[in-house]
Amino acid sequence: MSRKPTRPIIASVAAIAVAGGSYGIIGTLSGSSPAAASSGSSASSSGSFAHAPGSGGGSNARPGPAAGGAAGTAGSLSSSGFTLTTSAGQKVTVDEASSTTYRKGTSPASANAITTGEPVLVLGTTSNTTITATQVIVEPAGSAYTASSTTVIPFQQGAPTTSKQVGQIPANWSQGSGTIVSGTAANKATEAALAAYPGGIVDRVVKLSNGDYNVHYIGVNWPHHVFVNQDFKVIGAE
Repeated sequence: MSRKPTRPIIASVAAIAVAGGSYGIIGTLSGSSPAAASSGSSASSSGSFAHAPGSGGGSNARPGPAAGGAAGTAGSLSSSGFTLTTSAGQKVTVDEASSTTYRKGTSPASANAITTGEPVLVLGTTSNTTITATQVIVEPAGSAYTASSTTVIPFQQGAPTTSKQVGQIPANWSQGSGTIVSGTAANKATEAALAAYPGGIVDRVVKLSNGDYNVHYIGVNWPHHVFVNQDFKVIGAE
């Protein structure tokens, strides 16, 4: 199944530097010893995600949609968007607009480049499991963004929330600290987190007082927070 030919084509695409291999966990994380502890909290019976959007207090408690994204395999297509499934099994609805830009690998493309079964990375404004796309990148086979990850724990209804820390957790971080960001910084932090921990949905990116970023995940039982430094390298997760 391919995109309908009546689909509008975007003539000009802003350049996006997407190189999945350049993002990842830096040496301090790969050499760390995870410390794990069980948690008694679990998802509610209503089907909402554990550690759901807006949880925690302070300045980063999200009152509405914020910059984020997701990556996965494209599913059903329509004239207004498409669905995708992340490698952790989460379903995402992607809404497209006339301002959405497209790439296939490193080359400009149109909406017609998206076909069923294609691996894609989506950046935009996230509201729960719906993303209003600003950028859609068709990824090559084997992309880090859509690879199966043994480190991500998929969401399961009623399962206890996993609580563990890996790598460096910024010393000044606490839930609710920091300021929500958008634009290039949010996109780069989202890309870095999704490449290192594919399968989650990023529903906001928070800049901490030391300049690092807290990338907030929903749709998985772990991680809930992926920490990215000022060079957009993943340094830890919890």
